[in-house]
Amino acid sequence: MAVIERIAAFHGDMTAWRHDIHAHPELGFEEQRTSDLVAEKLERFGCEVHRGIGKTGLVGTLRVGNGGSSVGLRADMDALPILEANTFDHRSRHDGRMHACGHDGHTTMLLGAARYLCETRNFDGTVHFIFQPAEEGLGGAKAMVADGLFERFPVDAVFGMHNGPSFPVGKFAMRAGPMMAGGASFDIIVTGKGAHGAGPENAIDPMVAAAHVATALQTIVSRNVDPREAAVLSITQIHGGDAYNVIPETAVLRGTARAFNEDVMGLIETRMRRIAEGVAHGLGASAALDFRVIFPPLVNHADETDFAGDIAAAVVGEENVDRDGPLIAASEDFAYMLNERPGAYIRIGNGGTEGGCPVHNPGYDFNDAALPLGASFFARLVEARLAKPSD
Repeated sequence: MAVIERIAAFHGDMTAWRHDIHAHPELGFEEQRTSDLVAEKLERFGCEVHRGIGKTGLVGTLRVGNGGSSVGLRADMDALPILEANTFDHRSRHDGRMHACGHDGHTTMLLGAARYLCETRNFDGTVHFIFQPAEEGLGGAKAMVADGLFERFPVDAVFGMHNGPSFPVGKFAMRAGPMMAGGASFDIIVTGKGAHGAGPENAIDPMVAAAHVATALQTIVSRNVDPREAAVLSITQIHGGDAYNVIPETAVLRGTARAFNEDVMGLIETRMRRIAEGVAHGLGASAALDFRVIFPPLVNHADETDFAGDIAAAVVGEENVDRDGPLIAASEDFAYMLNERPGAYIRIGNGGTEGGCPVHNPGYDFNDAALPLGASFFARLVEARLAKPSD
């Protein structure tokens, strides 16, 4: 593996940074301590630091030479509202919050690349280190873009990276085109007429109507979505009533929809509305759908994905790079940045060891062995993308 020796030399420092961030997790738009830590290190390395972009987001800027090209590198900083089950020394100090998705590792890898690039300055142009808040469902990338991220910090391309516990350290994966699904959340309020539980003939039972709606919605993916497309529609909550002997006035269905195509997501919403209203009406009730697209599909740009694959191959060898990685039904708000600028999102292996577990799990921990690999990838990418002009 062609890990940059200078980065490998401060692997211990990166591990300490990562453990510190892991021990002090902060939820979306609350990453004040993390933002302070990142800003202090970037300033010490020699970057310009700009804060308050998308609330707690920040950008470190490094300009070298006279080149007019620029590149953006993005890492997310937020944690999840999960009670950590680990017992190691760097476990969360805050009950109910933990870095269960590896954003502590993402932040550390980008900091490692920033340190190296500030020390070596072996490129010609501008690199913007983008540290994003609130990736976990709160739209931190969207907030940064709305705050003028790319107007204030123009980039020719932007790149992001996420760990993958399902494949070993020392491997990378990516794919051009759609890679991660767009995600939507929804609420369906079914309204009927309440009555005594012993007298259902006096009621319009919203619970029965909600059950029929939930069942009918499962026909959307199987009977309306083109089988060549991938989509998911899951009912994850059904709520209604407070007593054993009372038929309530309302019942609520909640859940999520995923699709890799915005047209398919639109189809899902249209069919959901028609089915919910029609089924409820047929049973004498009414239904109202609130459908909210949280993330658009993440779509990698072909040229930038090929370029990222070449950089990954330079770090770990072509045999360790999957350039046609799987579609992922989870969502990622880096999609908002890719909708604004060309770029690519890749995955770095973080697993392959006994006892490993998936993200969003109370027993998860980022694998520190991946830190120099991720930092080397980012650093090599900048040096190649913003290469100094040859003599």
